[in-house]
Amino acid sequence: MYTHGTSRINDLGHLEIGGVDSVDLSERYSTPLYVYDVALIRERASDFVQAFKKRGIKAQVAYASKAFSCVAMAQLAKELDLSLDVVSGGELHTALVAGFPAEKIHFHGNNKSALEIDLAVEAGIGCFVVDNFFEIALLKEAAQKHQKKITVLLRITPGVEAHTHEYISTGQEDSKFGFDLISGQAEEAIIKVRDDEAFEMLGFHCHIGSQIFETTGFIMAVEKVFSYLAEWKSKLDYVPQVLNLGGGFGIRYIEGDTPLPVSHYIDATIDAVEVQSAKLGIDIPEIWIEPGRSLVGDAGTTLYTVGSEKEIPEVRHYLSVDGGMTDNLRPALYQAKYEAMLANRSNDTKQETYSIAGKCCESGDMLIWDIALPFAKNGDILAVSCTGAYGYSMANNYNRIPRPAVVFVENGQSTLVVKRETYKDIVQLDLQLNGDSIEE
Repeated sequence: MYTHGTSRINDLGHLEIGGVDSVDLSERYSTPLYVYDVALIRERASDFVQAFKKRGIKAQVAYASKAFSCVAMAQLAKELDLSLDVVSGGELHTALVAGFPAEKIHFHGNNKSALEIDLAVEAGIGCFVVDNFFEIALLKEAAQKHQKKITVLLRITPGVEAHTHEYISTGQEDSKFGFDLISGQAEEAIIKVRDDEAFEMLGFHCHIGSQIFETTGFIMAVEKVFSYLAEWKSKLDYVPQVLNLGGGFGIRYIEGDTPLPVSHYIDATIDAVEVQSAKLGIDIPEIWIEPGRSLVGDAGTTLYTVGSEKEIPEVRHYLSVDGGMTDNLRPALYQAKYEAMLANRSNDTKQETYSIAGKCCESGDMLIWDIALPFAKNGDILAVSCTGAYGYSMANNYNRIPRPAVVFVENGQSTLVVKRETYKDIVQLDLQLNGDSIEE
């Protein structure tokens, strides 16, 4: 398993993260356990912020909290002077409870409810990323209700879709998100919002995909957006103050994944915006980006305890752990691949090929197919790397399995930031057949 950030193999042959022995972590906090390397998150955040500062470009780096949201993470984002991207009332509430500055919160989503919009307007968030005409109407009602001018970006679909190394430019992107360019939806939305006193329109947002390993797609998106900006400048006399180019910067999950340094993505994007702005004869707009996975993905490691095994001669050797699709849905959802090691026996020779099975009552609950490990036994600690993004966020209670705890590690210290759920937690919202509360 490739060791990211501060991870290393210590003198005991144990995986160590943030200066803390993973075996000690599993004994203290039990398993499954999400472990976050805070130093690596700090390093990645600094890389993004400094990439813009070195170029002298006005920018906002907003952590896309859908990747991993909890109070402590929002507080860390505040400490790192990031903005915050939320996509639900729950993520917004988490940020506000954490004391995150409301004026640095951007609210995304294709179906924001009136209740969510009211909560955000009352809190005084910095910006709504508007997704459709229905939302424009809801926001206008909220502006009138709260007697506030609402700051917005319009999300547009640029017709550029990224699939890691492949980029497809289509006439009309088929997406549930944003205003379409070809049909004229985006232009109609500009007119509706720009000319309404309820709104302050900052500019545009677009997002082309995720786990991107090249700069080509970002450059294509900038060129496509500016081709329309030229038309809107001439036709509507509109020039944006802000251009939000989303996220999607890739990380290394397995061998063969080849993410670029953060500065490469940022420099290529800035270069493209500078060239297109000069052609159009406008000032360079403020650039916003939204890294999520690239901030926390490879900073996260999940620790499991090995349980049963099943060997089918000349077919497969299954090794089961005490977690699975309840703490990491990505393999079952879209065949995500991971690397792993026995954290308590990291230097032992790899002698067997295992397929790592979860404990849910689903044949599809498989974390990793065919991985080489030392001969494993009950009680070993399996560490799966790069689970920091969309592990905890997608965690669930299928089979009524409690969700794991979350620990931050840094400088030899561990801090529990999310408690492990208990069986009592599992039934806390249940009522009896007659509607009465359950007393335990």
